Amino acid sequence: MYINITDSDKGNNKGSCGELVHYLDKENRISSDLKPELWFNGTSDAIPSYLVKYNLDQNIAKLCKDDAKFFLINISPSQKEIGYLKTLYGEIGVENALKEYAAGIMDEYACNFKRPGVNGEKDLLWYAKLEHFRYYSYNDPQVKDGTVKKGSPKPGEQLHIQVIVSRKDITNRIRLSPMNTSKGKNAAHSQKLGQFDRSVDIPLILTT
Repeated sequence: MYINITDSDKGNNKGSCGELVHYLDKENRISSDLKPELWFNGTSDAIPSYLVKYNLDQNIAKLCKDDAKFFLINISPSQKEIGYLKTLYGEIGVENALKEYAAGIMDEYACNFKRPGVNGEKDLLWYAKLEHFRYYSYNDPQVKDGTVKKGSPKPGEQLHIQVIVSRKDITNRIRLSPMNTSKGKNAAHSQKLGQFDRSVDIPLILTT
């Protein structure tokens, strides 16, 4: 399972998340064969895009113009993992299982800050989107050599989840940055800074 946290290369994370939300809705525009995929979090799996954008863009109290307002988390099982999970849960069941796993990831994300009042995913403002495909970009060798066209879907199992999480907690009071890896002067100082350990390994554990 590959998991990474970025500032987001689709849209400036120092401003509105609108561009990123629009980008992550691409399958709803491209894939007419699939039912529209709504956003989800730990409490709902039918959240419309406009609500995602509005809630995240409002949750920026006391952040400066050049501060990051949100972060993007990519949760990508390997093709082998997806194939195995489909044998356990079926084509539809694996999607629900991955959504549950994403909520578990966000629990770990919250706890990793070791901040009072931030004890799990319900203390975060986050929204996730399940995606069925990945697409070739201009950086891919196959596009550069003319073998495939930019924007063509990549072959094989490509099921993955993208999460947008607010820089501020659900109360809009506590700043949380996974980019802060400072160790601080001591344990107490590190806790005050909200140090985030990016080396934590989160195993793939799914229940039936």
